[in-house]
Amino acid sequence: MNDLADPTDENEDETAMLFGRVLDGRGAARSIDWGEAQGWRPAAAGEVLWLHLRRTHAGVCDWLQAELGIPEPTARLLTSDATRPRGFREGETLVAMLRGINFNPGAAPEDMVSMQLWSDGTRLVTLRRAPLQTPQDTLLEFEAGTGPVDAGSLVTSLTGHMVQRMNAAIVDMNDEIDRLEDLDMEEESNEEVLSNAVAIRRNCLALQRHMGPQHVALEAIARDAPAWFEAHDRREIAETIALLRRFLDDIDISKESAVVLMDELRARSLAGSERTNYLLTIVAAIFLPLTFLTGLLGINVGGIPGADDGAAFWIVVGLCAAIMLTQLALFRKWKWL
Repeated sequence: MNDLADPTDENEDETAMLFGRVLDGRGAARSIDWGEAQGWRPAAAGEVLWLHLRRTHAGVCDWLQAELGIPEPTARLLTSDATRPRGFREGETLVAMLRGINFNPGAAPEDMVSMQLWSDGTRLVTLRRAPLQTPQDTLLEFEAGTGPVDAGSLVTSLTGHMVQRMNAAIVDMNDEIDRLEDLDMEEESNEEVLSNAVAIRRNCLALQRHMGPQHVALEAIARDAPAWFEAHDRREIAETIALLRRFLDDIDISKESAVVLMDELRARSLAGSERTNYLLTIVAAIFLPLTFLTGLLGINVGGIPGADDGAAFWIVVGLCAAIMLTQLALFRKWKWL
C-alpha cells in the first residue's frame, strides 16, 4: 500500500488519531478532530463516524474499552501484533483483522501490512501499525462525492481496495516470469536466472501463506455479519472474495511457472555437467593406452627398435597415432561418439 503519509502524521505525539471522518450518507464526508470524536453521536440520520488510529499509540486499548465499550479481549486483539487475518461477529459488532501487500519503500512484496477493523454500524474504527494506502483510496472517494454511504459499504470499500492492490504485485511477478521464459538460456547466466526464479517462488509462497487466511476471513464476514451489514454489502464483499480467489489462483500459477523454469534450468545444468563428464571420460579413454605405451617405452632398458638409427621417435609417434585412430573408429562404431 505505499504509502502516502497519513493526513495527521504530524500529530503523532498528540493523539492516537490519524484522521477522522463523519459520513453524511450521500457519498461525502467531513473531517472531525480527536476532541469531537470523544462521545460522538449522530447529529443526523445516516451519519457514521470513521476513525483511523495508530494501534501502537499508548492508551488506545484503554480508549477502545472506555469510549466504545469494546470488551477487553477484543480491544487487546485489535491493538496486538497478532495480525493473522480473521473476521467474526461479536453481538451486533463486526471485528476483522486484514492484511495487504506492503508497498512502502524498501519493503518486499511478502512483507505484509495489517489493518484491524471494528464497527457497530454507527461507528467504525480502523487501526494500523505501518502506513497504509487503503484508507487513502477511500478518502479520495469521499472527496469525489462517491464514497461509502454507511458502515457496511465503508467496510466493503476498505476490503475491496486492500485486495485490489494485490494486482500490481501479481502483474509484476507474471511479467518477470514471462521475461525469464523468453530469455535465451544459452546466452544468459543460469545462476542469475535461477536466483530470480527462486525469489519469485519464495514471494508466491509468502503471499499464499499470508493471503490465504484472508479469503476465509472475508467469507466469515459475508456469512455472519450483523444485521446492519446489508444484502448489497454482502454482494460487494462476495465480489471481493471472488477477486481474491482469482489473485490467489494467479499466484499459484506464477509459483508453478517459477518451479517449471527452475526445473528447466537445473535440467540444462545437469545435462551440461553430464556432457562435460562424458567428454572427459572419452579423453581419458583415448590417452590411457597412450600413457601406458609412453610409460612402457620410457623404462630404462635397451633393445627398443630404431634406437640406434634415430627412427625410434617417429616409430613411437606413428604407433600412438594409429592407436588413437583405432580407438576413435571403435568409439564411433559403438556409438560412444
